[in-house]
Order: sequence, then C-alpha cells, then structure tokens
Amino acid sequence: MPNLSVDLLSGDTTQQHGWQMLTQIVDSDPVPTLVLNVRHEVTHWNRAMERVFGVPASEVLGTRGQWRAFYESERPILADIMLDGADEAMLLQWYQGRIKRSDLIPDAWEVEGYFPQLDKWFVFTANLLRDVHGAVIGAIETLVDITERKRVQEQLTEAQQQLVLAEKLASIGQLAAGVAHEINNPIGYVHSNLNALGRYIADLFEALERYEGMVRQAESLADVHTALEGVRKDLDLDFLKEDVPTLVRECQEGTGRVKKIVQDLKDFSRVDTHEEWQMADLHQGLDSTLNIAANELKYQVDVVKEYGEIPLLPCLPSQLNQVFLNLLVNAAHAMGEQRGRITIRTGRKGDRVWVEIEDNGCGISREQQQKIFDPFFTTKPVGKGTGLGLSLSYGIIQKHRGQILVTSEVGRGTIFSISLPTTQPIARPQTESVEELFHV
Repeated sequence: MPNLSVDLLSGDTTQQHGWQMLTQIVDSDPVPTLVLNVRHEVTHWNRAMERVFGVPASEVLGTRGQWRAFYESERPILADIMLDGADEAMLLQWYQGRIKRSDLIPDAWEVEGYFPQLDKWFVFTANLLRDVHGAVIGAIETLVDITERKRVQEQLTEAQQQLVLAEKLASIGQLAAGVAHEINNPIGYVHSNLNALGRYIADLFEALERYEGMVRQAESLADVHTALEGVRKDLDLDFLKEDVPTLVRECQEGTGRVKKIVQDLKDFSRVDTHEEWQMADLHQGLDSTLNIAANELKYQVDVVKEYGEIPLLPCLPSQLNQVFLNLLVNAAHAMGEQRGRITIRTGRKGDRVWVEIEDNGCGISREQQQKIFDPFFTTKPVGKGTGLGLSLSYGIIQKHRGQILVTSEVGRGTIFSISLPTTQPIARPQTESVEELFHV
C-alpha cells in the first residue's frame, strides 16, 4: 500500500506512527476493510477489498468514492453515516430492521445486506476511530461474506416451511372426521329442509291453480269465499306461513356455518411462505380455531372463554392459529374419562398481550416439562402425534418475539402462557434460523 500522507491530520509523530501501524494491519487483514478520515476520504483500502469488490485501491485512496464498490449511484456507506454523527434513531431509519449494535465491539454497529451487483450477502461493521484524547479522527468498516450461510438458511427455511405445512395438514388430518361431522350436520338439516320446502312449494302451486279455477267457475263472491276457505284448510296454509320462514332461516344458518368452517380451514391450512405480517384480532383467531376443533373438543371438554380487552397485533395470523390448535387439541387429549374443562384467558399488560390456555387434565411431569418443546418429543402413542406440534409452536412464538411457558402439576392440569409484543420491527427478516422455528 502506498505512503498515505492523506491520513495525517497533524504533524504529531506518534499519530503518524499509529496510522502507519494501522496501514500494515489493515492491508494484511484477509477481511475486506476500509478506513475513512473525518473528511470522508478513503485512507485505507486493503487487498481483500480490491479482490472481493474489484475496485483497485489506486482508484479510491484520497477520494470520497467509497460508494463505488457497493452502489450504482452515490450514497453514504455505514462509516460515512457514523462520521456524520448519526444517533441510534437515524441509524435505525437508514437500515430499517437490519441494523444492531455489535455484540463484540462497544459503540460499533453492524448491518446485514444483499449486494445485487455481486450477488452476495455481507455483514458490514463500522466503528469510529479516536485519538488518545477521544477526538474522532476517522471510521473503519469491515465486511464479511455470509452468502453461503444465507443460502443454507434459505434452504433450511424452505424445509422448515414444508414441515410447518406438513404439521398443519397432519393436524387437519387428525381432525378430518370431526370437521366432516361439523359440516355434515348442517348440510343434513339443510337438505331435509329443502325437501320440505319443495313439498310446500308444490302445495302453494296447487293452491294457486285451485284458486284460479274457483274464480273462473264461481257464480258469487260467497261461493268463492267458501271454496277458498276449504283450500286453505285442506293445504294447511296457516302452517305453511309459519314453517316456511323458519325453514329458510335454518337453511341460511346451516350454510353460513358450513361457509365459516370452510373459510377457517382455508385460512388455517394456507402455505405460510407468502403470508405477510398484518394487524390481526387474536380473539378472532381463537374463535376460528375453536370452530375447526369443535368436534374434537365438544365431547370431551367444556370451553370457557374469559377474554379481556386487547388491541390488534402485528403477526402472522395463521401461524398463531396453528399454535392455538396445538394447545387446544393437546388439552383435550389430556382429559381422562370425566368431562374436562379448558379455560382461555386473554389480557394486556403494558406493551404485551397475553393468552392463557388452561386445562384440568392429567398434567405434565417435571421431567416431561423440560422436553415438551424439543423436536419429535411426544407423550402420545405411536401414530397419534408427530412430536413437532409444540416445537413448532415454540418457534412461531419466538419468531413473533414472544414467550411461551408451561406450568403444570400431575393430576391437577396444565397452563400454557403466551406473551406477545404489541409492536414489531418495521421490517422483518425474510429468512429465519433453525432456532427461530424449532426449539433446538
């Protein structure tokens, strides 16, 4: 690297020696590294920067052209923004949802970003440089290529999404008979009512035909009145006037029930790959899930709802519904021969919303409580559970920056407590690690 007289802000020999040492360290570093002075001029551009980004040091040293390696048009890089004295709020605005303080270096910030011109992902970290008196004399920025890690994450995420969908479909499969019953019941009485309405309509058409014939044949109004009264009694028109509206109303209620179940199934079983974060009503999600699991629950438990006042939450609604379904079905399966009870409570505490699902079933031992969120752990007989339900539930709650806890006593019952924040970062990551979807 050439002699960098542009580095020197004063004639102090100690400072000159410091910059020379920095030059040697930076240039020998295998990590792409650049240094700017307080005038935003490039003072160091190591060989790793040249090789990775294809920009020779000779083109940028002493200039303010550091942006050329990263962007098609001029804009500040992270080191520039920090040199301008940006506070935390400004940094968060520049890199919405992608920036955080370094876990290793005090006052340093790191950002994860994709650079399309290279088709690569980097984590770039920047920190201010200070002299012995604490005055800012420049900024240093390093870049670590994480492309392979991101590609592996994307593959893992795709596999995880398939597991989530498979678990959903497995849940639906286990509930299929009950859902079919819930649909067949209203369909049955709608079908029966339509048969009755068909007979009633035939009677009404017969009445109209007889009315018309009587009007044509009658010699006086008295004759018409007498004949009409006979038809009214023969066909029991008074009963038809009462029963027809009732049958129509029952048909409307039955088809509405079927429509609701089908819509809940559609919402529940959709592929989450394309689901977007949205403001949702947790009470609506709980009710929808109860609707799907109705046949699984109604013969084993009474469901008590103690809903509090809660706001709409930013979330992935169908994923939270998956959590609710897992907990409700598990609670129902925890009951013995006696009819049990599930109590669902909700409320708000500060900037968090909580949901509790309590049952008075068999309870969970201390040993099992330590394992219930582990992948593939299940206490159910072979073929009755995948062992992924609670593990996926844990991951879904973690993805929402929430918590899920269990409190249980053998022979007394279990409480699953979920806590969720009322706000989420402006931008959510497009991929999640294994830890975010599974408790591993």
